[in-house]
Amino acid sequence: MQKMLSSTLSGYNANDSDTLKITPTPLTAAFAGVIAGAAMPALWLRLASDTMLLVVAFLLIVALPAHAFVVGFGHNQMANARTVDTALLKRAGAWLFSAALAIGATHALR
Repeated sequence: MQKMLSSTLSGYNANDSDTLKITPTPLTAAFAGVIAGAAMPALWLRLASDTMLLVVAFLLIVALPAHAFVVGFGHNQMANARTVDTALLKRAGAWLFSAALAIGATHALR
């Protein structure tokens, strides 16, 4: 188990590719939401006059972590394309809820 865990964290997987697989969970989605919800209000105030830096900050702090920790990078093999991915909906809900809580906490602390 220890060898499998360390090889997963180091980016090594069974088929010898060097890709790091990030498995999105509701906990990782909530963590990404807290980071985005806490960082973006502060950056929004500081970068309001520089639109390009605001776009780059949004991509790096909101979009990339949301994609990595909510959606994931791996290919989702669904049995039927017409079914709803409830796990993705739960992760997205956890991300949005934790981001809203972080934004609320940030404004309350001001």
